[in-house]
Amino acid sequence: MLGPMTKDPQAPRLARLAALFADETRAACLLALLDGRAWTAGELARHAGVAASTLSEHLGKLVAGGLLTEERQGRHRYVRLADARVAHLVEDLAAQVSPDPDAVPRPRSLRESSAGSAMARGRTCYDHFAGRLGIALTDALTSRRLLRQDTGFALTDAGLAWFQDVGIPLDRKGRRPLARGCLDWTERRPHLAGVAGAALCRHALAEGWCVRIGSERAVKVTGTGERALAELLGIDGAALR
Repeated sequence: MLGPMTKDPQAPRLARLAALFADETRAACLLALLDGRAWTAGELARHAGVAASTLSEHLGKLVAGGLLTEERQGRHRYVRLADARVAHLVEDLAAQVSPDPDAVPRPRSLRESSAGSAMARGRTCYDHFAGRLGIALTDALTSRRLLRQDTGFALTDAGLAWFQDVGIPLDRKGRRPLARGCLDWTERRPHLAGVAGAALCRHALAEGWCVRIGSERAVKVTGTGERALAELLGIDGAALR
């Protein structure tokens, strides 16, 4: 006769973590914060369409659960995702949700339609590029044998040299992976994340290759960026528009 089984001590902690995502308002806040910036509680309340008092309660749970960090400046309370690990978890979970055409409302205006198209074309996923832009960069790095995907994401020796030659420093001192695949929720394929993905995104924004547009996470490749990416990675500018 089998004796009583010992419950895995991780089970209660996993259940508590899952419960933090199991609310539409909290999920909306986590997705909004994937832009990598700090938001005020008021901004998030308006974004989620709830009262400030309701939003404050949800933020308290997310902060206590380690998914968000907060800081106060005067009367304002700012929150952001705790770290890249949380951002990857949110993006990975979002990518598991199959789109339901019947459940997705039609854009109510040209502005809404344009914003949705811009997000699919190119956006930031916390601190790296996603959407068609992220995939184009990942495919170009892979085709030029600067990045390997056959045994997980990894920069090759040529890839490390490429980043150095372009002038993109890679911080290899921390525990964060140098290269990591992040499943893209619009393209349903992995794009480059990790230290290399973040460094490439930071460099592209600093050099004016890409600019943020609107109030969401959308980014647009500039003419300067098209020329630079064509020269450095052979990416066709038309694929980035």
